[in-house]
Amino acid sequence: MDKNKKPESDDDDFYEDDELLPTATTTTIDADINFQWSEITSEFERASRDLELGELLHDANFGLFEAMSAIEMMDPKMDAGMLCNQTKRKVRSLEQAIDDKTIAVDNLTPEQLIGIMDATLCCLVTWLEGHSLAQTVFTNLYLHNPSLIEDRSLKAFSVCALKLVDIIRERINRALVYEEEDFQPMSYGFKMSSDVSDARACGMIKEVEDEWSRAMKNTRCKAGGSDTRDERTQTQHELSTAVYARLRFVRLFFSAMVAFSRDKCVGLDDAVKCLNQIEDLLPAMVNTLALGIVPTERSADGDDDYSTLMGFEPLINQRLLPPTFPRYTKIKSRAETMEYLLDVTGRLKLVWQVKDIPNLHAALEFFIDYSKTAPCVLSRSILQLVYLSPSRRILGQHLVADVLRDTIRAFIAPPALSPKNNALNGTQAKEYIDAFLQHASRPICSMLQLCGHNRARQRDKWVIILEELSGLQDEADKVDAYLHGVLVKSEPNRQHLVCFGTWVLYHTLQTMINYTLSGFELELYSPHEYQYIYWYLHECLYNWLISTISRAETFVVEQLEATAGDAASQKGGRQSKKASKKKKKTRPMGQEIAINQAYQSLCTGFYKAVVALNMDRKMQEAKFEFDGAKFEEVRFNHRFAPFRHVLTPPVIQYGVYKEMAVREEAAPSTASDVYISASKSFLHARMLLECLTIQSEEVELLVKVAKTNFVVMKLCAGGHKKDSTAAAEFDFTTHRMFPIIKVN
Repeated sequence: MDKNKKPESDDDDFYEDDELLPTATTTTIDADINFQWSEITSEFERASRDLELGELLHDANFGLFEAMSAIEMMDPKMDAGMLCNQTKRKVRSLEQAIDDKTIAVDNLTPEQLIGIMDATLCCLVTWLEGHSLAQTVFTNLYLHNPSLIEDRSLKAFSVCALKLVDIIRERINRALVYEEEDFQPMSYGFKMSSDVSDARACGMIKEVEDEWSRAMKNTRCKAGGSDTRDERTQTQHELSTAVYARLRFVRLFFSAMVAFSRDKCVGLDDAVKCLNQIEDLLPAMVNTLALGIVPTERSADGDDDYSTLMGFEPLINQRLLPPTFPRYTKIKSRAETMEYLLDVTGRLKLVWQVKDIPNLHAALEFFIDYSKTAPCVLSRSILQLVYLSPSRRILGQHLVADVLRDTIRAFIAPPALSPKNNALNGTQAKEYIDAFLQHASRPICSMLQLCGHNRARQRDKWVIILEELSGLQDEADKVDAYLHGVLVKSEPNRQHLVCFGTWVLYHTLQTMINYTLSGFELELYSPHEYQYIYWYLHECLYNWLISTISRAETFVVEQLEATAGDAASQKGGRQSKKASKKKKKTRPMGQEIAINQAYQSLCTGFYKAVVALNMDRKMQEAKFEFDGAKFEEVRFNHRFAPFRHVLTPPVIQYGVYKEMAVREEAAPSTASDVYISASKSFLHARMLLECLTIQSEEVELLVKVAKTNFVVMKLCAGGHKKDSTAAAEFDFTTHRMFPIIKVN
């Protein structure tokens, strides 16, 4: 290459000055390959002298995003691959470690097997918490090539562990409900023992499992009626039990994952059986954690920040990582790992309940309640696949539109969906209804899928669902208007009214409430914002929701009475008419109305409590650098900005809220009167919750919140700590959305 030749570039003006041309040197690596290296440091420093302090050079192909993403190659603090050069310890691969005899591949002691298995499980759990495979599971050198392992127990465990990682990765990838902070699916080209079938992997580990089972029986005390046991035999028995439990755990967990992936949910029962056996094994694993070998501590001179265990090399895959800021990965402890495995086992068992869910409303409620427990990415993904995966899961076995048809019929019983209604034959009503159900399938399925994401990401996705429901409201109103016109002409006694619109409004209000309450869980609201947040909930959202459910209940009761009246008229008997009069009035949605009335009363109590605390100057004051009133209006509009996409219910403007708040504050009442009013609201919420026929952990927590806040408000009304100037505290440890008020 001609080293004096001007480099080719689109920016030819940059090289107008010959003094800026870098001197080049040519290095020949091969006869056909030449590399031209240029030293640009001096030229770069000379050009940067023209920039003032804080001034940046902007180019069309190098903006702020590229500047923030740029790293300095070969810098240990910036380049993840350079971390290997900082340690004085030689980083060996599996083959090198075997040649150097630094790790054993045959005749491993039970203590070594227990330690290696426990460390592998720790790495597996750390990977499931969002770290990369290269920095977790594949720091285990034995997993790089299990065929080199001669010990049958360790080889079978390693193969099954690789198969387990592969099927977990495939399940999570297919569910698509993870974010970058939840899970890293990249496999970095490692082989997952794909040449070994699932049945063969289970067979390999079952064979060695039986061997350790026989060893357990041989070391068990057989002395006639004697409880004494040789100490050495006792130790051998404990070691055999520990190895057996770990081998069995990996096989059962892998079998459960395989069972969950079977078509049409035929493997759910088998999966639950495996999980039940795992729950029985975990206590034995916890009790034997101390028997395995432990990692060696890092060296005293501090040249190595990682503790190591035989067969594990934390830096072996460091150069496989992308050249970005290195992410510090702290492997879970063995006790934390066992606790995590016990927790995920319990959550996976709950997935079995989804097959008995009758309709989409119950399914959505189950998904939301399941999400409130903050499950891990694996259990969230399994639930999504079991219920939503096309052509192989519960919902996929039917057309979503048909499931929606049955759900709407059960919710509001529209005459247009009645199987005995012949008034719509020969009209376009069926086409309109089918088109509406097809369009409604997307937001409803999106709601179910939304519940599979982590809690922080759900808040943004509720806004997207709200926009889709807003468009669906318009279509529902048009369909309702058309059906009402058709039915009025044919059957004046059976008017369609706004059945589909009521159903869409129900889900719209639920979405708006979930979005608003998520701000408390994510700690987005400041205490000075609680007043208008709880006011909006009790004054607008829950009011509309209770009214919507009551309207749907009225429609359902009317349809039931109409159906019963038709049946009685066909029989023509007087006794059936008398029986229908004496029949007790049904409340098909009484429980749902009661729980939402309890939520509304809680919000009312919190709103009035904050008003009274403000009157007593016991609320934390907001420190605004700008105009306080204007800042509050900006925050108010920002909090409820997504609601502007919705036509019904209309968004409440800040001026309306302020007018109502000023009217209440101007009323001739003292703080004590407002405290008493708040205590009545909490008492009402408690009574409603305690009268529910279906009790749950959520209801018990809400009862505790209502009871405690009722007592606090009564004390404040009586002048308890009235002279105190300390701000009130809102404790969200009991419930994430409804706190316990503490007055110091």
